[in-house]
Parts: sequence; C-alpha cells; structure tokens
Amino acid sequence: MTKERDENSYKSILKGTSAFGGVQVFQILVALVRGKFVALLLGPAGMGIASLYTTAANTLQQLASLGLNLAIVKEVAATKDDPQKSATTFSIARRLVRVSAIAGAIVCLLMSPMLSEWTFGDDSHTFGFMLLSVMLFFAIAGAGELSLLQGLHEVKRLSKASIVGGVTGLVVGVPLYYFLGNAGIVPAMIALSVTTFLFYYHSVRKSIELDKVKFVWAEHKPIVTKLVSLGIVLMASTLIGTLTNYLINLFVRLFGSVDNVGLYQAANSITNQYVGVVFSAMSLDFFPRLTAIASDNQKMRDVVNRQTEIVSLIITPLVTGLILTAPIIIKLLLTDSFLGIMPLMRWMGLGILLRGLSYPMGYIAFAKDNKRLFFWLEGVFSNLLNLALSCGAYYLFGLTGLGISLVASSTISYILYHIINRRLYGYGYERKTTLSAIFAVTMGTAAFLCSLLPDTTLSYGMMGAIFIIASTIAAVRIKNVIKRQ
Repeated sequence: MTKERDENSYKSILKGTSAFGGVQVFQILVALVRGKFVALLLGPAGMGIASLYTTAANTLQQLASLGLNLAIVKEVAATKDDPQKSATTFSIARRLVRVSAIAGAIVCLLMSPMLSEWTFGDDSHTFGFMLLSVMLFFAIAGAGELSLLQGLHEVKRLSKASIVGGVTGLVVGVPLYYFLGNAGIVPAMIALSVTTFLFYYHSVRKSIELDKVKFVWAEHKPIVTKLVSLGIVLMASTLIGTLTNYLINLFVRLFGSVDNVGLYQAANSITNQYVGVVFSAMSLDFFPRLTAIASDNQKMRDVVNRQTEIVSLIITPLVTGLILTAPIIIKLLLTDSFLGIMPLMRWMGLGILLRGLSYPMGYIAFAKDNKRLFFWLEGVFSNLLNLALSCGAYYLFGLTGLGISLVASSTISYILYHIINRRLYGYGYERKTTLSAIFAVTMGTAAFLCSLLPDTTLSYGMMGAIFIIASTIAAVRIKNVIKRQ
C-alpha cells in the first residue's frame, strides 16, 4: 500500500476523525469547566460580562481574519509534497495572518470606546476592550498556526497542542478570576489565547523545517490573491449564515415570543454540541485530506465515500441515542422547564443525521477551487433555503416546525449535492457507502417514529432496542472496514 493510499485508508480516516473528535470533546469540557468557575467565582453578572466580551471578540476575529484559515488549510494541503511551493505557501500564509492579527488588534484598540458603548451601553469597559486587542492578536495568530497544522495533517501534534494549550490557559485563568474578580475576565482570555498560540507555534516549528522565503510582491501576488479571495468567499458565506440565524430568531420573536427564541437556541446549542463534534472533526481532518487529492476525481471519490461511510457509522448511534435520551439530556444540562423542547430536539437530531451524510460532499466544490459554486451553493442557496423553510414551518407548526424545517432543508441539500457533484465531477456512491447511508437513515427514522408512539413504555422500549441494534451494527461494521485494509 502506498503512503498516499495508507493516509486515506478507512483506518487512517477513523483514526483522524476520532483523534480530532476527542480534541473537540476535550475543548468543550474545558469550556464547561471554565464556565463553572466563572459562575462560582463571579456569579451571573460575571458570566454575562464574560459572554459579552467573548461574543464581541469572536465577531471581531471573524471579520479581521478574512476567512483565511480554511483557505490556508486548503493551500498548505495542496502543496505539502512540494518543498519549494510549501515554503512559499507557509511564508505568505504567516505574513497574511500576522497582518490580519495586527489589523484586528488595532481596530479593537481604536474602537474600544465605541465597542464598550455598543456592548455594555456605556464607556465603563473601554479599558477592557483595549486589553482585548492583545487577546485578539494572539487568537488570530494562533488560529493561523492551527491552520498550518491542519494543512500538514499533523494529527498528533495538533491534538497535543490543543489539549495542553487549553489546560494551561484554564490553570492560568482561574486564579485571575479568583484574585481580580470581573477585572480578571479579559486577562484570563488573554492568557488562554497566548498559551494556545505558543503551543501551536511550537508544534508548527517541530512539524516542518522550511527555508525562509523573501516576500516579493510581483512574484507572490498570485498566491496572496488566491488566499485572500478564497478567504473572502468563506467569510461572506459565514456572514450570510450569521445573518440568516439572526433573521430566524427575529421571525420567531415577532410571530412567537422571546421565550420561544430562548427555547430554540437551547435546543440548537445542545444538539450541535452533542453531534457537532463529528462535524468539527471532519473539518479538521477530512478537508485537508480531500484537498491533497482533489485533482484526481477517482481518488476524490474514494476518499469522500470512505469518509461518508465512517461518518454514517459514527453518527447513527449518536443520533439514535440523542432521540432516546433527549429528556435526560435536557434535565442534566438545563431544567425541567425546558422539557417542551424535546420534540424539537428529536426532529433536529434526525435533520443533523441527514446533514452529516451530505457534509463530506459539501467540501468537494471548495477543494476543487470552485469558489463561485461553493459561494452560491453553501453561502446563498443553503441559507436562503434554511431561512424560508424555518420561517414557514415555524409559522405553521410553531417551535417544532424549526426541527421539521431542518429535516426538509437537509434532505433537499443532500439530493442537490449528489446531483451537482455527479454532473460536475463524476462523484457517486459505491455499494458499501449506499448501504451505510441506508442504515443511517433507516435507524434514525425508526428511532424518531418510535418517539411519537403514545404508549411511553413501548416508545422507550423500542427506541432503546433500536439504539442497541444501531450501536452493535456500527461497531461491527467499523471493525470490518478496518480489517479490509
């Protein structure tokens, strides 16, 4: 087996997905622990202040980074086997990231009085936003280093850097909450961003040694233009998605209530955290793997099929488990007053299963450098479809309609991705992939339908049986696909 084939084997895909998925789970746990300390040491008011600073910082980071991170992953993955091109890509990517990091920090610093006014309603947090500019610089720079590691597909180093950086940031940050109170919130954010950046930077230096490339605008303009244009397309798509979510929330408030907005966001947050680990792992592991072989349609088809097969086997037990244990999850993470979102969560679980099956196909256009198709398909069509179906379904069916709309939009996107990728790139399912997709949809749908049964004992008994069957079949299939290598 060649090195290239070994890197794209079922075993390697499963290893990468599980490794990155484990990192995502760990980061979620670190965030929960940090939130618990904020709640204990600073109280509800402190949590509110921390949340507002975090939201503001994330928005500024998203705008300042110009969507460069995924563009860098793509370009590094595509050139990693050519030392000269790789050295040039590294050098240019780092320069662009540093420029965006400096620009983001300067904007935050200069706009600190306005940011304080917009965020908190007065200028009492101006100094806090001035300090936040330091955090913003290291956060953007750290994300750039992370992108380089992703592009190189350095699974072990990236995982280790993420875990050690997160723990170090937590250990440094908690004493700041204790000794400084609310004044320690931004310094703790700075500590986390600095430690994470340092570990990512160190890991990149350990991963590859490249000759420094002197920047010459006339020579390097094409790659700069390529990275920036790709980044802007990604940023535009993300911003359209953010606007879409805002408009959906606004529609729910206008035709429903603020309480319904809160219930929808609670269900959305829980469902995405529960299953979103799989999607995060795919973006970290699968995309650079796909980009490296995107020029060969047959290799691309093999990789996408294998990834789809692995994802279907992983996500099916997760979704059937979510449908089964929805009331327990709600009670653990929220309170009994949120039990009304249980039907919504179950619809969302089914919708996310369908989205998981289409997710690998969604990366093909971007890996193929088809920016226009990616923008119109992911940025415009998908978001407009989501907006139209969500508003219509909520108007007709209330809160549960938002879950129904997710199932409908995911089904339409799944079919559309198949049609477009088949026509443009000759992509189609192999028999094994088809069977895995049928297994996932059958188990997920069966569990969901059983949740609608009026007899509670029969309903939970059948959902439990389906969960056990799905988990057993998935475990056996995963074992078998690894043995096939």
